[in-house]
Amino acid sequence: MLKNFLTVGGWTMLSRILGLVRDQLLAAFMGAGALQDAYQVAFRLPNMFRRLFGEGAFNAAFVPLFSSVLTKEGEDEARTFARRALGVMLVWLLFLCVLGEIFMPQVLRLIAPGFSQAGERYALAVSLSRITFPYLVLICAAALVAGVLNGLHRFGIAAAAYLAFNVVGIAAILLASSFLPNVAYAAAWGVTASGVVQLGLLLWAAHRAHFGLMPLRPALTPRIRLLVRRMVPGLVGSGVGQINLTVDTIIGTLLPSGSVSLMYFADRINQLPLGVLGAAAGTTLLPVLTRHLAAGEHDAAHSAQNRAMSYVLLLTLPAVAGLLVLAGPIMIVLFGHGSFTERDALLSAQALRAYAIGLPAFVLVKVFSPAFFARGDTRTPVYVGIGILVLNFLLNLLFMKPLAHMGPPLASSLAACVNVACLALLLMRREALRVSGMEQIRMVKTACAAGLMGLVLVGVQAVLVFPAGLILRVLWLSGMVGLGAVLYGVFLHLSGIMNGADILARVQRRLQKRRS
Repeated sequence: MLKNFLTVGGWTMLSRILGLVRDQLLAAFMGAGALQDAYQVAFRLPNMFRRLFGEGAFNAAFVPLFSSVLTKEGEDEARTFARRALGVMLVWLLFLCVLGEIFMPQVLRLIAPGFSQAGERYALAVSLSRITFPYLVLICAAALVAGVLNGLHRFGIAAAAYLAFNVVGIAAILLASSFLPNVAYAAAWGVTASGVVQLGLLLWAAHRAHFGLMPLRPALTPRIRLLVRRMVPGLVGSGVGQINLTVDTIIGTLLPSGSVSLMYFADRINQLPLGVLGAAAGTTLLPVLTRHLAAGEHDAAHSAQNRAMSYVLLLTLPAVAGLLVLAGPIMIVLFGHGSFTERDALLSAQALRAYAIGLPAFVLVKVFSPAFFARGDTRTPVYVGIGILVLNFLLNLLFMKPLAHMGPPLASSLAACVNVACLALLLMRREALRVSGMEQIRMVKTACAAGLMGLVLVGVQAVLVFPAGLILRVLWLSGMVGLGAVLYGVFLHLSGIMNGADILARVQRRLQKRRS
C-alpha cells in the first residue's frame, strides 16, 4: 500500500507543481480583480460537479462494487458492469450539460449572487461558464475509467493522466490568448480541451490493460440500481468539502471585488499537501479496504486504515506548521508578480493561514470516508455531511463581515474539524476504527515534532528578515523550507518515530541495487 500511496502521491505532486505554474500565469496576467473572479467562478462550477459526480460520490460507490465483482466474478463481469455504468453516466451527464448551457444565467445568479451587482463581471462569467461546462462530461467519464484502472491496481497511469489538465492549461494561456478576447477565454478553453486529452489517455491506458470500455446502452440492471442507491446519498457525504468550497465562493462574491481570487490562490497552495496526500490516501485505501473486507480479513483492514492515518499525519502536520509560519513569503514569491501585487499576496496569505488550520482534518476525511464506502455504507457520511454543510454556512455568515476574505476559509477549516471528529467517533462505535495506544503516542510525538519545527522557524525568521529582490527571496524561502525539513527529520529521529540510520542504509542499498 505504501508503494501505491507514494506512486499516486508522486504523480499528484507533479501535477500540483504544474498546476502551480498555471496559477502563477493566471495571477500574473489577470491579477486579483473582476476578470480573475469571473474565471474562477466559471471554473468552480464544472470542478464542483467533477468532484461530486466523478471523483466523489460516483467513485466512492463504483470502486468498491467494481473491485468486489472483479474479485468474486472475474474480469468479464467486471468489464460489463463498468461499460454499463459508463453508458448510464454519459447519458446523465450530457443531459445535465445541456441544461447547464441553456440555464447558465440563472445558475450564475445562484452561485455568484454578488456578480449581479456588476453587469460586466456577470456577463463575462456566464460566457466563460458556458465554455468550461462541457469539461464536466469529459472529466467525470475520465474519473470512471481511472476508477477501473485503480481497481486493477494500475494506480500510476490513472494518476499520471491528470497531468494533462495543467499541461494543456498552460499551453492554452501562453499560446491561445492572442487569438481570443482576453486570457480568461484562453484559460476557459484550455479547461475543456484538457478534458478531451485526459479521457483519451485513460481510455488508451484501459485498452492497453486489455480492458476496453466502450460504453453499453444504458439499462437499469440490478447492479446499476445498487450503484445509484449507493451514489445518491454519497453526493453530500463525499462532497462536503467541495460543497463547502462552493459556499465559500458564494459568500466571496458578496465580499469586495477580488476576494474570490484571493481565496482561490490561497486554496491552491493549501491543495498542494491536501491534494497529494488526500488523493493518494483515498485512492489507494479504498480498493485495499474493500478487498480485505470482502475476504473477511478485518484485522488487515484495521491495519491498513491505521497505516494510512500514520502516513498522512506524518506528512501533513509539518506542512501545517510551515504554512502558518511562511504563508506571507510563500505567496509573495509564488504569486507576487505582474498584475498580482505584493499587497494582494499578503492578503491571500491571510486566507492561506485560515485554510492551513484545517489541513489535517481535510486529509483525514479522505482516510475515514473509505472506511464507510468499503463497507457499502454511503448513508452515514451523508447525515454527517448535512450537518457540516449547515455549520459551514452559519460560520460563513458569522465570519464574512469581520474577517472578509479570511472568513470563508476559516469556516471551512472549522467545519472540516467537526466533520472528521464525527466520522472518527462513528467508526469507533462500530469498531471499524481501532487506534492502539502506541499509534496514539506516535501521533502525539509527530505533532510535537511539527510544532517544535514551526517554533524554531519563527525564531529564525525574526533574525533573518525576508529580503528584497526576487532571487534573494527565492533563496531565503528555499533555505527556510530546507531548514524546516531537516529540523523535522531530526525531531522525528530524537522522538523515536524514525531511525535516520536505518533510512540512510535503505537508501544506500537501493542505490547499490540500481547500479548493479
